[in-house]
Amino acid sequence: MKPPYEITAEILKYITSISEKIGEVNAKYLIKTNPTLRKQNQIKTIHSSLSIEGNTLTEEQITAILENKRVVGPEKDILEVLNALEVYKNINKLKPEREKDFLKAHKLLLQKLIKEPGKYRNQSVGIVKGSKVEHIAPPHENVPYLMKNLFEYLKDKNELTLIKSCVFHYEMEFIHPFLDGNGRMGRLWQTLILLQDYPIFEFLPFETLISKNQNDYYNALSLSDKEGKSTKFIEYMLKIIERSLEELLQNSTKKLTDKDRILIFLENCTSDFTRKDYMNYFKDISSATASRDLKNAVESGLISKLGDKKTTTYKKG
Repeated sequence: MKPPYEITAEILKYITSISEKIGEVNAKYLIKTNPTLRKQNQIKTIHSSLSIEGNTLTEEQITAILENKRVVGPEKDILEVLNALEVYKNINKLKPEREKDFLKAHKLLLQKLIKEPGKYRNQSVGIVKGSKVEHIAPPHENVPYLMKNLFEYLKDKNELTLIKSCVFHYEMEFIHPFLDGNGRMGRLWQTLILLQDYPIFEFLPFETLISKNQNDYYNALSLSDKEGKSTKFIEYMLKIIERSLEELLQNSTKKLTDKDRILIFLENCTSDFTRKDYMNYFKDISSATASRDLKNAVESGLISKLGDKKTTTYKKG
């Protein structure tokens, strides 16, 4: 059964804007201009996602843990970070449509933190905010069936990935399949679903914007609960994604160096190439710039030159 939601003007507006911004990011090669970007954004993602759940460690402390340095802090918080780093180290091995990978990721995230990580809950749960019961999750007997149905939904090729990722995130939070770790699993799995079609999301820590105003996040979940459909949460998450892309575009004003261009080209080149091939890839550079890039790359050993003048070709290494 397809989870209920409606396509609103707001949703269409954000999908259009997100698609345009992803195109702009790709056109400017922003995700590959900085070799440390993946590491930095992984740290931001882990810090933001865990801080939403009450983790007290700073980005600097998480960086130190990643670099195997000694960190003073609550043992539980350090363990949460170590577990999250392990998950992100293996993120490319996880398939979002596979339920067994979902359980495996939960086991890695919560190992040594709860009794049975990687297993669905076997008791009823409710979410309490202050003195008020905010949400009563479905009975534990229904969890395996509900989650199986949700993973079937992920296989629907007719659904837009942007929509699908938001719907899964909301529905998973509603089902609340685990005793602990539901929030971080919802955010992780949304990223994983998006990564299928958009590699940019490995470099886009949208959790940072969620953590800056957590009330909006929880309000969107609550509104969707009251309406019995994920429409409000979809609108909220698409707005977060759109703002994250906007920040990336605003902050990425650095121009590509000749080495940046060569490394990007080589990553996408599978055979020997000519200067013309190089210029077709970077359409906004002059022939003189292309020649200089290739000459510097030869001198630094990144590529080797074959032939001369009109017969010149290049190959990696």
